Amino acid sequence: MRWVIVAVIVFAVLYGLNYLSAALLPFFIAWFLAYLLFPMVKFMERVLHIKVRTVSILLTLTIVITVVTAVGMLIIPPMIEQFQKLGTIVTKYIHQTANITDIPEALNTVIQENKASIERFFRSKDFSELIKHVAPSLLNVVTETFTVIYSVIASCIVLLYLFFILLDYEYLAKNWVRIFPEENRAFWQSVMKDVEHAMNNYVRGQSLVSLIMAIMFAILFTIIDFPMAIGLGILIGIMNLVPYLHTFALIPTCILALLKAADTGENFWIIFLSAFIVFCIVQVINDMFVVPKVMGKAMGMNPAILLLSLSVWGSLLGFIGLLIALPLTTLIMSYWQRYITKEKGIKPIAIPEGKKASEEDETEEK
Repeated sequence: MRWVIVAVIVFAVLYGLNYLSAALLPFFIAWFLAYLLFPMVKFMERVLHIKVRTVSILLTLTIVITVVTAVGMLIIPPMIEQFQKLGTIVTKYIHQTANITDIPEALNTVIQENKASIERFFRSKDFSELIKHVAPSLLNVVTETFTVIYSVIASCIVLLYLFFILLDYEYLAKNWVRIFPEENRAFWQSVMKDVEHAMNNYVRGQSLVSLIMAIMFAILFTIIDFPMAIGLGILIGIMNLVPYLHTFALIPTCILALLKAADTGENFWIIFLSAFIVFCIVQVINDMFVVPKVMGKAMGMNPAILLLSLSVWGSLLGFIGLLIALPLTTLIMSYWQRYITKEKGIKPIAIPEGKKASEEDETEEK
């Protein structure tokens, strides 16, 4: 009966998290950022002797925002410049192949010449069918626009959450256990110590893996003379903070390969194939040497288990699941090792003397 109640509670909590994910997401992001930034806040207070917590928080946020902005300036302006260059190349290609000097005037001429056909098309059933198919897409565009606006508002909410969490971080970290009955607090404290230890190792290990990957990509892209070699390497390293997310960097890589082919006249497939070979080389080195050496040593957990936990919790809870995948997986494994398999080297929670004596008496009676 106890296991049934626990299962019902777990499913209720997961359903509640999924249902309230939009409202809870800013809070979880803020808590994760506070977990990462709190050591920096304490460093400010200890080294710079800043006694006012508010000042140290504002100084930390200023430094972090400055660093993020600098990285963005290193990546975004070159990308914009490359796209502008691509537009120039496309315009030049149209002028040379179609002998068109003024594109808007050419479009206007085409419309005037085919005015009757265009009017018939607008009055036809085909146009009505087209509207029925396009209308949902237009609605999605409007929805995405509101999503962007909501993201901006959510960013402000995240900053507010982050500020207030950092302001009382020690109190929140020590007193969260009070939400449980007193007899169960020792259990949750011991389990959360395992979770905290795993999180510390994971953040350090994954950050080191991402740094090594960014350096390797930057060096190899520079060797093959690929556009935006350093900026693209940094972008891939940042994306790899979420394991295997860097594979999506193949999309901007393909665009940059197309741009270089149009600019230099080289074969697109040769350029893209060389970039793809770089991806393969870095991935092989990363999976065979870097990840087992760094993450295996740091976590004591197979990287495949980490990827599986991200996939499972991400499917159940969306982006919130990605944020809490590692803590939840570590919590479950810690509980299983401590109280189910009772593996050696993992000490169970000490039972209070009175309760221990009562349990021994019950055992003797049985």
